[in-house]
Amino acid sequence: MNNFSFYNPTKIHFGAGQIQTLKDEIPADAKILIVYGGGSIKKNGIFDQVTDALEGKTFLEFGGIEPNPHYETCLKAVELIKTENIDFLLAVGGGSVIDATKFIAAAAQYDGNPWEIIETFGSAVKGALPIGCVLTLAATGSEMNPTSVVTRAETQDKLFFNSDHVRPLFSVLDPKTTYSLPAKQVANGVVDSYVHVLEQYITYPVNAKVQDRFSESLLSTILEEGPKALKEPENYDVRANLMWSATQALNGLLSTGVPGDWATHLIGQVLTGFYGLDHGQTLAIVMPAVWTYKVEQKKQKLVQYGQRVLNIQETDQDLIAHQAIEKTRTFFEEMGIATRLSDYNLDETIIAGVIEKLEAYQFVQLGEHADITPTDVAEILKLAL
Repeated sequence: MNNFSFYNPTKIHFGAGQIQTLKDEIPADAKILIVYGGGSIKKNGIFDQVTDALEGKTFLEFGGIEPNPHYETCLKAVELIKTENIDFLLAVGGGSVIDATKFIAAAAQYDGNPWEIIETFGSAVKGALPIGCVLTLAATGSEMNPTSVVTRAETQDKLFFNSDHVRPLFSVLDPKTTYSLPAKQVANGVVDSYVHVLEQYITYPVNAKVQDRFSESLLSTILEEGPKALKEPENYDVRANLMWSATQALNGLLSTGVPGDWATHLIGQVLTGFYGLDHGQTLAIVMPAVWTYKVEQKKQKLVQYGQRVLNIQETDQDLIAHQAIEKTRTFFEEMGIATRLSDYNLDETIIAGVIEKLEAYQFVQLGEHADITPTDVAEILKLAL
């Protein structure tokens, strides 16, 4: 196991009715901006629960955050914050709303060009407004980590930044808030959380037994509960297990002391920036191709995954590794997420543009060995056709 330092101060309020904890978590004299997406929270009763909990407090609203939050939209929220002297942000939504709120919190206290926050991957951030979250979609883990992904629509750039200044102070996780989600969003969330675990697990062994077993327990849970969520959308136990799995998948615990491979995410983000594909869709396309291309380097962990999680009974390691890849692809497709570029009417002509973006971002040494070059990405995308 590699050396590590671990820090995560975000407080979690988990369970039915926990939205009421907002009244105690947000200071009485705070001037709050509630940030949300397309407005579904006003139709399913979540907004009413939030405002009931905020009774007696001063709050304003900012809606319209996109599924891949736009930099341009976030800047409008920053303007409102400065005009109205907002001093606390409450994100009510899924990962996109929370990611947007993190960027808004940092940009509101940044004196330079806000895009520098992204260009420096967060190192330019020296402070941010405090953030609380009410999670309504189990997927990204953004409710308990310092990461944000933002899309600049005019240039088709989708990039991330990290800063401890934007870690949520607290997050409310009530599984019932996910009952009314469309099946497509549920499926994307399941794929996203599953891939988060895999990118910290399918690398190479470092004898980190705790992290491995923890990853395997989350993978097994998501495999079991993901399809059930599509069939039984108001099964509280299913929703609870998926919500907590998604949070645990990316709150920093799994990555302690182990290598990570985020090539799938970085390639996938470029595809989303260019073509508007859902985040979960790009992950389902790219990950099987990355694994197929790097199967020899990843074989030991693919075999471990195949045997411990997927219950593959073969003895030949090559066969186990390849079956693990195909069984993972099958799981994504069973969730309703297609796994080929051609399924989205994309072909080999997209490859040059993706490579150009990755080079512009200087993402030219991807993977756990930093050996996935732009040339390798081109071959990976061919495998994803």
